[in-house]
Amino acid sequence: MTRSIPRAAVLAAALATATLFSACAPLLVGGAMIGGSFVAVDRRTSGAQLEDQAIELKSVSRINDLATLGNISVTSYNRFVLITGEVPAEADRNRVEQVVRRIENVRGVDNELAVGPNATLGDRSSDSIISAKVKASFIDAKDLQANAIKVVCERGVVYLLGIVTEREAKRASDIARGVSGVQKVVRVFEIISEQELAGLQPKQAPVETKKP
Repeated sequence: MTRSIPRAAVLAAALATATLFSACAPLLVGGAMIGGSFVAVDRRTSGAQLEDQAIELKSVSRINDLATLGNISVTSYNRFVLITGEVPAEADRNRVEQVVRRIENVRGVDNELAVGPNATLGDRSSDSIISAKVKASFIDAKDLQANAIKVVCERGVVYLLGIVTEREAKRASDIARGVSGVQKVVRVFEIISEQELAGLQPKQAPVETKKP
């Protein structure tokens, strides 16, 4: 499944910079979770990165206010929010989505919450291992910019987020499907053209050559 968001404004994005990039291993905050982070090249603008952090933090706070039982993870990428985890009832699933949709700057929501019992500690550990394997496979692939793709794993289902071309989306999906333990791959990508991608690539300064 691919989620494609209009990218009319993408050419105005800043050049890729070193910044905090959310990893797939979530950090428990109250009753909800948000992604950890590490320094990496990011195709989002610096403003979008800050907004994503704010969206995740506000989501955690407002979900906690619902006093909803469950294990809920919120991941925001370029202001598009992926909600994963488990809740006890369909009504809880809908309430969480509505709360997140009302948060300022949220452009869209993909609600992947499952209705049922919380995943076990063993399930969570397995998801973390699968996530690590997928990311390692992306790094091994020389034709992918691994740090441009965020990986989230829940119950063996791998969700892929990022600003990528259709070529990159297909390549990443194929790689992820080949990782042991992966039950399904869901693409939550923002698709851009190869030309738009070229506009986002960091420009290298010309190398001066000294004459003897």
